[in-house]
Amino acid sequence: MFQQSISRVSEARATGLGFLIMAAYFAMAALSSASAGERNVVFVPMGGNNEIAVIDVDTNKVVERITGVPAVHGLAKTPDGKLLIAGSFTEVEPGATIPERPAGVSAEDHAAHHAKSASRPVAKSAVISRVTFIKVKDRSVVRRVDVPGGVHHVAASPNGFFAAVTHPNQDAVSVIDIRTFTVVATVKTGAVPNYAAFSQDGARLYISDSGDNSVSIVRTANWRVSDRVKVGEAPEHLVVRDDLGKMFVNNVGDGTVSVIDLKHLAVAKVLKGGEDPHGIDVSEDGRTLFVSAKGANKLIAIDLSSGDRRELTLAPQPYHLAVIKGQGVIYVSSVELPKLWVVDAKTLKLTGTIDVGGKGHQLVQ
Repeated sequence: MFQQSISRVSEARATGLGFLIMAAYFAMAALSSASAGERNVVFVPMGGNNEIAVIDVDTNKVVERITGVPAVHGLAKTPDGKLLIAGSFTEVEPGATIPERPAGVSAEDHAAHHAKSASRPVAKSAVISRVTFIKVKDRSVVRRVDVPGGVHHVAASPNGFFAAVTHPNQDAVSVIDIRTFTVVATVKTGAVPNYAAFSQDGARLYISDSGDNSVSIVRTANWRVSDRVKVGEAPEHLVVRDDLGKMFVNNVGDGTVSVIDLKHLAVAKVLKGGEDPHGIDVSEDGRTLFVSAKGANKLIAIDLSSGDRRELTLAPQPYHLAVIKGQGVIYVSSVELPKLWVVDAKTLKLTGTIDVGGKGHQLVQ
C-alpha cells in the first residue's frame, strides 16, 4: 500500500512536470510563430513610399515595414498564407533597374485611376514592371517576375497556383504561375483594367474595365474572356461574394454600385454609392455593404436587405477599405493623410486611427 502511494506521487510529479514542459514548449512555439510573422496582421502597400506597412490588428499599431518594394499598389496573399504578391506601378525598359523611389506619385495615381477611351489600343511600348513574391515567414524576397507594364491590383487564385495582375496602361492582365514563377498568359481585357478577383471555385477571374464601363469574365480553364457585363461609368474596385451569389462593383464616374448576379452574369440592382466611390467591402455576415466615397468624405454602410443607409464623415478623402475579419472593425485609408481610420463595423463609429506614414492601398489581412 505504501509502495502504491509512493508510485502515485511519483506519477503525479512526473505528470505535472510533463505538463509544465509541454506548456513551456507550446509557449515557445507561439512566440516563435509570432516572431516569424504568423500573428494576425494586415499588410498595407504604401505606394510611393516603396514599402509595405505591417499592422498588428490586436493593437492597431504598425509593428514592421517591409522595404524595397517599389511603387507597390497591388497586393495579395496566397491562401496558404505563405507568400505576399506585390505589384509595382513603376514601368522601366527591359533590363533596366527600377529606381528606389519613383518620381511623380500623383501622376501614377492619375494614370491608374482615370479612365481612358475604350477605343485606345493596347500600348506597344516595350516596358515592364516587376512583381515581387515575398515569404511571409521571414519577409525574404523569393522571386521577382517581369510583366508587361505597370501593375495596379493583384489577386491570388483560391488554389494558390496563380496570381493575376492588372495593367491599366496595356489593356491587359498577366497571369503568373506561382509554382514556376512564370507568366503563362497575357489576357486582353476591356480598356483600362483596374481590379481583379477570382471566384471561390477558381473557375472565373473578374476584371473591372474602367475605360469601357464593363466587367470582363475570364475563364481560367483557358485564360480567355468569355463574357462582359455592362455596369456603371468607370468601374474600379469590386468585391466578390460567392456565398451571396453576388459581385459588387464601384462605379466611380456616376457614384453608383452595380450588384451583379453571378449565376446569370447580369446587373440585378444598382445602388447609390456616393460621390467618387473607391474602397468597397462586405461585412463578414454578408448583410452590409461598405463604400468609401472620396468626393463626399464619407464611409457609407448599406443594408443589403432593406437598403437603409448610414454614413460616417471621414475627411479628407477616404480611400481603400477592408473589413478586418474576426475583429469587428473596418480599416479605411486616406488619400491625403498618412493614416488609417479604425471604424466599428456594427455601430459605424470611429474608434481610432493608425499612423502608417503615407497613403495605403490594397489592404491584405
